[in-house]
Amino acid sequence: MNQEGLKPGWKAELWDWIKTIVVVFVVMMLLNLFVFNLSMVKGQSMQPTLVERERLFVNKIIYDFSAPKKGEVVVLRDPSQDDSKKDFLVKRVIGVPGDVVEVKEHKLYLNGQLQQEDYIDVDIQDEDFAGIKLAEDQYFVMGDNRHLGESKDSRYFGTVTSDLIVGRAEFIFWPINKIRGL
Repeated sequence: MNQEGLKPGWKAELWDWIKTIVVVFVVMMLLNLFVFNLSMVKGQSMQPTLVERERLFVNKIIYDFSAPKKGEVVVLRDPSQDDSKKDFLVKRVIGVPGDVVEVKEHKLYLNGQLQQEDYIDVDIQDEDFAGIKLAEDQYFVMGDNRHLGESKDSRYFGTVTSDLIVGRAEFIFWPINKIRGL
């Protein structure tokens, strides 16, 4: 075959590869936009559960079908209005609509019941607060790091509404030796 005979085949194959790459890219972008997200932990507010630079798989579609539940680790838009505002935060849902959340004697109570939080390594070192009754579509979120001043959460910025919650963190996927569900 001469060089002329190879060019149309080569161009056609290249064009097929380009179309495939574009389709895969568009599909991945749509999935990332509407279904899932990959997120990196920044900061120490979720220690010991999550540590800085771990990467999370975030299910963004789950809350289109159900409401956030107590104990779930969620990614939310930072509702604070000061210079420390970040784009997103990772927190644990502590209270859901209808619950009463309070901290007394540095322990968490939900609806008057002392909570057993196996995911924390220290009692709450920040100030106690009286019961907060969560209204419809209000969620109380906290970081797992309960050391003094280590988590900017609902104790700092108040309750959050479901429209601020981006999705549920399903599992850690990086580093590989730390792969596990949340």
